[in-house]
Amino acid sequence: MKKRAMALTGGPGKRPPKAWLLGICLAFLLAACSGEKKSEPQAGTKTFTDSAGRRVEVPAAPAKVSPTGALAQMYLAALAPELLVTSAGTYTPEQLAYLPAQLASLPMVGQFYGSQDLNLETIANAGPQLIIDIGEAKKTIAQDMDSITGSLAIPAVHITATLRSTPEAFRSLGRLLDREAQGEALAQYCEGVLSQTDRIMAQREGDKPSILYCLGDSGLSVLAATTFHAEVLDYIAGNMAAVDNPASRGSGNETDLEQILLWNPDYILFSPKGMYSQAAADPVWSQLKAIRRGTYYEAPAGPYNWLGMPPSINRYLGMLWLTKLLYPDRADFDLYEQVREYYRLFYHHDLTQDEFEALTARSLPKEAGR
Repeated sequence: MKKRAMALTGGPGKRPPKAWLLGICLAFLLAACSGEKKSEPQAGTKTFTDSAGRRVEVPAAPAKVSPTGALAQMYLAALAPELLVTSAGTYTPEQLAYLPAQLASLPMVGQFYGSQDLNLETIANAGPQLIIDIGEAKKTIAQDMDSITGSLAIPAVHITATLRSTPEAFRSLGRLLDREAQGEALAQYCEGVLSQTDRIMAQREGDKPSILYCLGDSGLSVLAATTFHAEVLDYIAGNMAAVDNPASRGSGNETDLEQILLWNPDYILFSPKGMYSQAAADPVWSQLKAIRRGTYYEAPAGPYNWLGMPPSINRYLGMLWLTKLLYPDRADFDLYEQVREYYRLFYHHDLTQDEFEALTARSLPKEAGR
């Protein structure tokens, strides 16, 4: 199978994990032993009330599901990858190094939102029993889900998922797919990261350090403050990118070096494969205090960008990374251990110390990951 860049685009520590992390391990173990994972659906249907308030008759235990886009695919691949029969996009070999192998063979059907290239014929041929949309609730969400059901005669449901509602989204998805224990394990992990981040932010002293997230090959787009894509950045740091007409897209707002020099933040983050390796040698970029001081970094990526692209569950890795980077005295946790647990739960991959160090080689000061 020829792989194209996907449309989704985006040694162990010495200290034991926190109590909430141990609780997640237990919940996930119970899920694995509970017998909830079924290859055949139970007889009959159930009524599921989705986030749009629609009461939808769905299979009691669906065996085949299809996502409407990238965000839904990431949630489903975390909770129950064996149920997926289509993919919103294809994967690169680099991404598949961290993801369940069976995802590579799924037929690509595109997205209902975003690229708006959802292929209903391919979905119908794959034979899903349920179509699932997860993410922001568009104003037309109820009509949109009804239109998919009307076109395919397959129930379609929406589950709203924002950064802070992710735990409840996993619980809801677990109930929908008859995977409640697995959904609870994922929800508990997310709640632990949120609680830990809230604690660190409440304990910080003084103002948040100023920051810019510079995107693209030239670094001349910024992730604008107040946008959906900047939720993590805005909460954990002082996002300097206040612009007219903030763009609600992952590629950000275009700017220029003159404006970046005026902002002159304490920290600069570059997108993966962006301007990071060239910034110090560039006569203009090197005038910025973050470049002079060495407080510039590249966002980790693998299989997805930890800060977004798409803005989904991967942003929980972004919270772990940024709190450790910006508040090392307060972020008294082992970053590798928590990231490793994330990869096990959400990507079904046992992340090695070497893999972690490769992922964060440009993302942390030396020795900061411990």
